[in-house]
Amino acid sequence: MDPRKQAVAAACLKGAEENTLSFPEIVGTLMAEGFESYLVDFRRARASYYLPDGESFELATHQVEGPIAPAFHAGALQAAIREAQQQVPGYTYRGFCAKAAAAGCAFYIVSFPGRRALYVGRTGETHVERFPD
Repeated sequence: MDPRKQAVAAACLKGAEENTLSFPEIVGTLMAEGFESYLVDFRRARASYYLPDGESFELATHQVEGPIAPAFHAGALQAAIREAQQQVPGYTYRGFCAKAAAAGCAFYIVSFPGRRALYVGRTGETHVERFPD
């Protein structure tokens, strides 16, 4: 894997976790670098980054506060997503992750060509969030 691509992905992850980069900024940066998608796994505290040629790598993420709820609550997850999209006062990425886990989200994957994020619960239930136009 190209060390530059790894460094860019690491900078984007750090920017998310330190609230210095927004989701649209991260998506734009990763797309410009040629990434196809990324996945954040709350159970393993790992983020995986994928290129179109099949190459991938992982980075450690922060450990989500609190357990991942056994049941998937799409409404609570959508509320957390709306807070992120609207950058409500007090929003943090870590807070978003905690709310998503409390709503039963075990991991999410962001697809750049698909222009969507797919949130997956422990039982395989899903919520698809399309990128705003």
